[in-house]
Amino acid sequence: MNRNRIMLLSWICAIGLFGTVFSVSASAQGRIGFVNLDRILRDAAPAVRAQKKIEAEFSKRDQDISKLAEQLKRSQDAFQKNGPTMSESDRRNKEREITDLDRDIQRRQREFREDLNQRRNEELAGVLERANRAVRQIAESEKYDIVFQEAVWADPRIDITDRVIKALDDTKPAAK
Repeated sequence: MNRNRIMLLSWICAIGLFGTVFSVSASAQGRIGFVNLDRILRDAAPAVRAQKKIEAEFSKRDQDISKLAEQLKRSQDAFQKNGPTMSESDRRNKEREITDLDRDIQRRQREFREDLNQRRNEELAGVLERANRAVRQIAESEKYDIVFQEAVWADPRIDITDRVIKALDDTKPAAK
C-alpha cells in the first residue's frame, strides 16, 4: 500500500512538473520538441550499420548452434526409433550423449545471447551518443526549450525525429 502511494505521488509530481514546464514555456512562447528514439535506433544509417555489423559478427556462431540443434534432433529421433532394440548399456550411453549435447547447446545459446546483447548494447550506445549530440545541435540551432525522448503521444508538428535521422545519416561513419 505504501509503495502504491509513493508511486502515485511520484506520478502526481511528474505531471505537475510537466504542467509547470509546459505552462512556463507556452507563456514564454517556448518551443517543445519530441524525438522517437525507437525510430532512430531502427532507421538511422548508423543504427542500420551497427545492426549489420552485429549480424555479420554473430552469424557463424548462430549457424554452428543451429547445426548442433539439428544434430541433437537427429540423435533424439534415432534414439526414439532404435532405443527399444538397444542393449541397456548402449541405451544409457546414448541417453547420456544426448543429454550432454543438449546441455552443451543450451550453454552455447545462453553465452550467445549474452554476448549478442552485450555487443548490441555497445553498438547502440555509440549510436545513442551520436543521436543525443544531433538532438542537442538541432535544439540549440533552432532554439528549442526542451526536447522529450519519451512520450505516450506527441503531436507530429513537434516531432523532430526525421531531422535527427537526417543529421545522423549525413555524418560519416566513425573511423576505426
